[in-house]
This record gives sequence, structure tokens and C-alpha cells, in this order.
Amino acid sequence: MRIKSNNLIIKFKKGLFKNKTDSSITIFLILIIIFFFSKIINWLVNIADWKVVLENLDLYGFGSYPHSEIWRPKLWITLLATLCFFTLFSSKQSFSRKGLTLSWILIIPFGIFLLAGGFGLAEIPTRSWGGLTLSLILTLCSAAIALPLGIILAIGRQSNLKLINLTCKLYIDLMRSFPLISVLFFGQLLIPLFLPVDYEVSRFIRAVFAFGLFSSAYIAEDIRGGLQTIPSTQYEAADVLGFNKRQTLLLIVLPQAIRTALPALTNQAIGLLQNTSLMAILGLVELLGISRSILANPEFIGRYLEVYVWLAALYWFICTVMALISRRIEHQLNL
Repeated sequence: MRIKSNNLIIKFKKGLFKNKTDSSITIFLILIIIFFFSKIINWLVNIADWKVVLENLDLYGFGSYPHSEIWRPKLWITLLATLCFFTLFSSKQSFSRKGLTLSWILIIPFGIFLLAGGFGLAEIPTRSWGGLTLSLILTLCSAAIALPLGIILAIGRQSNLKLINLTCKLYIDLMRSFPLISVLFFGQLLIPLFLPVDYEVSRFIRAVFAFGLFSSAYIAEDIRGGLQTIPSTQYEAADVLGFNKRQTLLLIVLPQAIRTALPALTNQAIGLLQNTSLMAILGLVELLGISRSILANPEFIGRYLEVYVWLAALYWFICTVMALISRRIEHQLNL
């Protein structure tokens, strides 16, 4: 251990204090970092008034969800956090992997059932969902639509059938040419015009399909990039083993393509979470919408910095957990 630490010190000195110029630049940058870091710590501890956050934690977590039923989103977020923990620190046993995969599949319908109610639970309309709960359920539901649709589009774009190939290509190019906000406006404002007068689709469902359909075009290109990395020897080996085209695609090619595209898919998932903040413009009170409503309260006027620093820290934490889970999965798939 002492030898390794000495080697690290030597490498550190060679990298940052190689000569007088490097040493001067290193010391100057360290002093700047210390200066700004001390200012930030001083603001966080002595100047910032965190009452605006501490008194509104339930709003940030659950929005306007009925207080008597708030145990339901609390339970779902607790289960989701537990699932993330076990995913990060699970063993390499096949039973553990299968159990985690099944749990991730079930966490979405269970969350919808728990939040919406029914079967003995009081029914809560989606307009009462909000805060962190809404952001997470919206991200997971949209991803559940976008991922399989993106895989189908990627496979269709490589199809030898011209009609399927052109249809998938047109959909992908069309969706990627539109800004996300226009797709969301279409889903929220224009779709109801095409429905019967007495028939109404909730804003949550419209948002899920808008996000899912939009993200699927980008996921399709990520998967297609993964498919193109598969060497021809994989197809030849499948032929030798007697696999047909469907078996080759599902059992050999597609798993490898998804593994290759996993970092890009993680970026899409993080972007999807961040893009849910656009729903504040369209009336769904997720995290950004909650922040705006809190800042409209006369008691907290002017506390913009505290609110947005807290919001940035919360998004950073969730995105970091998503990135760590992705790296964990990628590491296990490469074993």
C-alpha cells in the first residue's frame, strides 16, 4: 500500500508540478478553486435561507396529492429507491438478476395502480399528481414506450422490405426534425380536438405518449448504431448453429447491440428526465412547476437562488444514480 501511495504522489507531482510554469499554474488554479469553494460554502451555510425548501418538502415530493393518501407516493418512491439500491449493490447470481429485471418491469404498473387508485384504494386523478413523483413516473412510463418502439424502428430501418424501411426512416427523420415542445403542444392541445366531445384523455397520458413517441426516434438511431457494430462473423456463427433469422436477431444480435448502445441509451434516459420540466409550461406541476408555484407565494418571494440550487442538486442526484446504475449494468454485461 505504501509503495502504491508513493507512486501516486510521484505521478501527481510529475503531472502538476513538472516545472516552474506548471507549478505556478497549478497553485494559481488551486487558490481560485479554494476561493470560490469557500464563498459557496459560506453562502450555503450562513446566507441562504433554506426555509423555502424545508417547509415545502411534501410539495416537492408529491405535489397536490391528497394528504390523507400521501402514503401511496411515499411507498412507491421508497420501493423505487430500494430497487435502485439493490441494482447497484446486487450480487452476480442469475436469480438476483432475474428478480431485479422482473421488479423493474413491475414497478411501473404498480406505481400507476398505487397512485391512480382502484381495487379498494381511493381514485386520485392524474391532475393531483405532482413534484418528484410525477417526474419519475412520467420518465419511467415514457421510457417503457420509447425503448421497445425504438428497437422496432431500428430493426425496421434495416429491413429489406422497402415499405417498412421507408416508413421507419420517415418516422425517425420526421420526429427528429420537430422540437420537443411542439410535440408536447400537439399532444396536449391538438389531440383533444380529434376526439369525441365526451371523451377525454388525461394530460398525464398525453404527455407519456408524446415523450415516448419523440424519444423513440432517438433511441432507434442509438440501437441502429449498435446493430451496425455487430461483425458478420456473428451471423455466420448463428447460421452454423442452425439459428433462423428471428432467433439470430433476438438471441445474438439484439442483446449485443443494446449492450453497445447502453451509454447512449443512458443519455436518452437522463435527457428524458430533464425534459419532463417542460410540462410546467403545459400545466402539469412537476418539480419545476412546484418551484414556480412556491416562488409565487408572497412569503418566499425573492428566494430564487435557494429554490433553483435545490432543484439543480436534486436533478444532479437522480441523474448520477441513473448513470451509476447504467455503469453497473454495463459492467455485469461485460463479464
